[in-house]
Amino acid sequence: MSAQQQNQRFSLDNVFNVKGKVALVTGGGSGIGLMATQALAVNGAKVYITGRTEEKLERVASLYSKDIPGQIIPLAADITSKPSIEHLVQQISAKEPALHILINNAGISSATQNTELTSAEELSSELFNKTSFEEWESLYRTNVSQLYFVTAAFLPLLQKGTEREHGWSSTVVNVSSISGIVKVAQHHFPYNASKGAAVHLTRMLAHEVASSGLKIRVNGIAPGVFPSEMTAGESDDTQKSSIPKENISMDRRLWWTVGMFWRLGRSSSIVWGFCKR
Repeated sequence: MSAQQQNQRFSLDNVFNVKGKVALVTGGGSGIGLMATQALAVNGAKVYITGRTEEKLERVASLYSKDIPGQIIPLAADITSKPSIEHLVQQISAKEPALHILINNAGISSATQNTELTSAEELSSELFNKTSFEEWESLYRTNVSQLYFVTAAFLPLLQKGTEREHGWSSTVVNVSSISGIVKVAQHHFPYNASKGAAVHLTRMLAHEVASSGLKIRVNGIAPGVFPSEMTAGESDDTQKSSIPKENISMDRRLWWTVGMFWRLGRSSSIVWGFCKR
């Protein structure tokens, strides 16, 4: 290999290249999932997006697929249902020989509790009565369990993605939250606990997948506050959300995109079980 060829291996187009890759983004119809979808498709990837609301997915594909090197393909699915996950695998398997990138982004939030109460009786009542077992179970089903089941279901397609391309290993990126790392409850114990579980689940999946001899990277991202339907409560006609400027900067969005591409590209081909805040 000549010196010029070796230099080319370090070019950004090569190190962070996703052109021609096949990706699946859960919750790709808004918020961080939509940002990830755009970042991949604009740089040449074929991106399947999934969510429960077909109308939102179709709108995203219609708005953001025009005049870009890649594609955005909507597939409605409920990733908290095993039969629905299995059907999703069958749909993608029928169209693609392999999957290179899986971004497990779908998630929900919870009701809030006042954690500043100083009376034992008042704090007890607030924490005990303002949430339920059903809410905790729903949050864990969406924020934790589906990460496990979706990743497990797509392992064969992801392994094929590794085997089909020399120098590439397929990758899973689980989107958790900074709320799963900090010690404060931030007024929502169920949500923060579920995100903490997602962070640890990512570590376990990374270890067990690698221990099984599969060449599939499993990593995580734990974002702070980003504009999304979860933080803003809604999205506009372009499936975008907004929150006050003092709560977020464009720099943070750009650094998140850089961080995501670092996990997806050859530059992180030896990184497993890593969670970037």
